[in-house]
Amino acid sequence: MEAKASHRFYRGCYRFARAVLSVVFRIDIKGKENIPSGAAMICSNHSNLIDPIFIAFAFGIKCFLHFIAKVELFNIPVLSAVVIKLGAIKVDREKMGAETIKSTLKYFRNDEKVAIFPEGTRTRDPDAISAKFGAVKIAERAGVPIVPVYVPRRKRLFSKITVVIGEPYNIDRQSHKRSPEDYASLSANLMNMIEALDPGNTK
Repeated sequence: MEAKASHRFYRGCYRFARAVLSVVFRIDIKGKENIPSGAAMICSNHSNLIDPIFIAFAFGIKCFLHFIAKVELFNIPVLSAVVIKLGAIKVDREKMGAETIKSTLKYFRNDEKVAIFPEGTRTRDPDAISAKFGAVKIAERAGVPIVPVYVPRRKRLFSKITVVIGEPYNIDRQSHKRSPEDYASLSANLMNMIEALDPGNTK
């Protein structure tokens, strides 16, 4: 019953946000055919507070995405109640704790999708910071595919916003324990894949 209520709330927020943002942005989604069924780790670049909304639009109203959100949002009156009801997972941006991992794995076991911003914070410069390891480590542990997603970093009112969903891929499990350098390489590769989805990328 609780899950159904959360889904109804999510869809209500989805419809409201879509109605409002469709007035000020022309929203275009590419790569919907790449959305896998079942559990998956959705990974996107992050430059604006409204990025989660565009990602939700890209995956559609029937796909209940659990966003991993900074713990500070859960300490703000009213807003905390909203993010909890939307099924968000709290995370300390300095270090991904056991509770975050436990909640994420629980949703994966239920064949649900979790969305995360590997950069850990908002940035308009793709080279400004290094991606954190959490996304690739959890996806590897759970054996779920990673879906790279690109959202335009610069958004102008009344402009076209093209969100691109890339092809899902899996991180192969190793017989040996990966080093921090290994995870740094996997995380950097993920961010490169995300940036490569930018329709304006000429690299």
